[in-house]
Amino acid sequence: MKTRFYSTLLILTMAVGSLILSGCSKPAAKSAAAQKSETEAASANTGNQSMGDMNMGSSMGDMNMGSSGKSPSESTEFTVPVERQQQIGVTYATVKKSPVQFSIRSVGMLESDTSKSFDYVARVDGYVQELKVSSPGEHVSRGQALLTIYSPDLRSSEQEFVNLENERNTGRGSNDPLVEAARQRLKLWNVSDQEIAELEKSRKPSDQLVLRSPFDGVVSEVMGRPGMSVKTGDKLVSVLDLSNLWVWAEFYENEIGLLKPGQTIDVSLSAFPNQTFQGRVSVISPAIDSAKRTVRVRIDTPNPKAQLRPGMYANVELKINDGEGLTIPVQAALPTGERMLVFLDRGEGKLLPRYVQVDRSFTTFDGQEQNSYYRVLSGVQEGDRIVASANFLIDAESQVQGALKDWQGEQPEGTPSIAEKAPNPSL
Repeated sequence: MKTRFYSTLLILTMAVGSLILSGCSKPAAKSAAAQKSETEAASANTGNQSMGDMNMGSSMGDMNMGSSGKSPSESTEFTVPVERQQQIGVTYATVKKSPVQFSIRSVGMLESDTSKSFDYVARVDGYVQELKVSSPGEHVSRGQALLTIYSPDLRSSEQEFVNLENERNTGRGSNDPLVEAARQRLKLWNVSDQEIAELEKSRKPSDQLVLRSPFDGVVSEVMGRPGMSVKTGDKLVSVLDLSNLWVWAEFYENEIGLLKPGQTIDVSLSAFPNQTFQGRVSVISPAIDSAKRTVRVRIDTPNPKAQLRPGMYANVELKINDGEGLTIPVQAALPTGERMLVFLDRGEGKLLPRYVQVDRSFTTFDGQEQNSYYRVLSGVQEGDRIVASANFLIDAESQVQGALKDWQGEQPEGTPSIAEKAPNPSL
């Protein structure tokens, strides 16, 4: 009995094991078949998608070519309804001929004319005996005494000159070259022609040297003091002639072409707000500042009433009349990089983009209103009506309309629009 029981149990165990193995092997085979089917389907889908991408690329290439066949440089009319133009604030201007006057401005500082300044330097040893001027800023006239120097060396030179003059007058010989040399020596010591003439008449040499102003001007420095010992080369007094001053101004590199020597330029100062002085471009520096990209310009400014003073800041403005030319308002031109874009009015809301070439801008002022214009070199003609405001909105409108036209032109016939397409239930 026990042997039969174990035999039966073994047979049942083997039967159950075989069933379990057969059940596991069949799903595995089925999974492999399904996996193979799915792989084939994925390959087919990938192929279809690649073909779709190729077709889409072809469509995009056709779209880039444009349905109308026009090159990108050619402009096309577009329409912005008049009501829409009124809503966005579009205004118009007319291309017309107007006087062209360029204006460039800068700032500078007044300086004294170095050719009209004089420094009295001692040319003989001695002592300051008397000061006729005591402080900078004093006005002096031509020939006015500035200071007196006591010098024994001066007396010796004047005595020599007197002796030579006496010998010539007595007829002892021809000593004209010696007399002339003694005269030149006195001049080099700052003895004036008037004092030399008086010495010839009086024949009385002096040991006092009087220094006089060479022109009408202003004392700028007084270094001498009464009783001070002076040596040859010591600076004593400086005098400036302020009848003409210099204004050194800086202009940008792109403005150099408008500058020429001899041009008249307006000079204004905050000290005299209601007055304009006339200057003249005298010197244009041959070098440009490498850091600031500017060039220094010297402007000679007359100062007959001595109103202007060195060290003052000045505003300068150069106005250049350049005849007549076609002009458009600055706000009518839309910058697009290297070129300017305007929109021509074709009537009934139709607009045509047009590239124009312009010169530098200039500003006009009629006493009440200030306006800025471009001189047009090419692209439009006199009498053309162009958009003068809201250009950016008009440009955006033209781009949107152009994109929609290209998109609609590339849709195949019978293709439903987005609104007509039914939603996909599976989504």
